Amino acid sequence: MKDAIWELTAADGSVIVHTGVTGRAARTGHRLTIEMQRWSASVTWRDGEPTGLKATIPVDSLQVRSGEGGLTPFTGVEKSVARANALKTLRADRFSDITFEASSIEKSVDGYHVDGTLTIHGQSRSHGLDLTVDDRGDRWAITTDTGITQSDFGIKPYSQMMGALKVADDVRVAVDVTHTKSD
Repeated sequence: MKDAIWELTAADGSVIVHTGVTGRAARTGHRLTIEMQRWSASVTWRDGEPTGLKATIPVDSLQVRSGEGGLTPFTGVEKSVARANALKTLRADRFSDITFEASSIEKSVDGYHVDGTLTIHGQSRSHGLDLTVDDRGDRWAITTDTGITQSDFGIKPYSQMMGALKVADDVRVAVDVTHTKSD
């Protein structure tokens, strides 16, 4: 089989971030669902197996989609405030991209295990991903769900009310992508 490169973008799937809340006043806060509206990934293939993966997500592409829980309904104004707070917390003005670059890719039972370097907020850390690959006839479906601890990357999670209400340090990132099979 010949070498190939898959170029993927947000048109091929989604990158969704799920946050939690903590602190004495946690019941008053909203758990957010955030969509990263722009992203790109390049997957290199050799002899029918992936050999490389590089992904970039512009931080300013984040959009707050919904907020669950809390004492009051989550309104459009609150979405805008939450987005502004997230961009400030991530220092999007200084650290414009989140990146991941694979250092190894190993076949697993359901797909592939990928080890690599995740860079957020200007700090790089080793990070592993378990990619599930599902054959859907004319398309491949690739998914992963991974946890990220913000403080590992020098991010101080947003808080208010003197720390009584905070965004949880651990967030969950779900990626769901499809790619058309080629001849």
